[in-house]
Amino acid sequence: MAGPDSYLEPGGAAEVEEKVQRSLFIGRVEPCRNEAEARAILGRVQAAHRDATHNCWAYVLGPEPLTEYSSDDGEPSGTAGRPILGALKRSGMVNAVAVVTRYFGGVKLGVRGLIEAYGGVAARAVAAAGVVERVRTRPFVVRLTWSAIGTVTRLLEERGARGLTWVHGEEPSVRSMVPLSMAESLSRALDELRSRGAIRGWNWE
Repeated sequence: MAGPDSYLEPGGAAEVEEKVQRSLFIGRVEPCRNEAEARAILGRVQAAHRDATHNCWAYVLGPEPLTEYSSDDGEPSGTAGRPILGALKRSGMVNAVAVVTRYFGGVKLGVRGLIEAYGGVAARAVAAAGVVERVRTRPFVVRLTWSAIGTVTRLLEERGARGLTWVHGEEPSVRSMVPLSMAESLSRALDELRSRGAIRGWNWE
């Protein structure tokens, strides 16, 4: 990760297929932001593969609080859900759900074979989805005078503020977001500017 506020999410939805000892495994990874979304995605996969032998799955939500869950969906305990969860965790991604569907081909794979199959297909789906970096931020607004625009702009650039939206008028203002790790520093700097009369005020949103 690039910094203390950064975290990784899936770049999008992805699906892969692989045959192992005549069983067909279909791995799917999608981004999700909560358990309800994860279960909705599972529901769609189950509906699409009603005749499958198993739809095993796992999710990781975060970054704070970090929550994870896995299900073997009838496979021997620890042979499916945990390997799928392991593939997600090794990627470093959060807000991700992975479902691996199995159509049994008549050949039993054994514990080790199941772990390798489920974990391997999940890892391939994770790789196919790709990753995007997100930054945890806190939004705020600053009300200022025209003469303070340069000072405030430099301050926000120094604190890594992003997504600046300026409102011009008799009392100009700017809305932005600052990385969480810089929030306290920004707060102190803006309070100082306000005490000096350089800005009219500011607040978190």
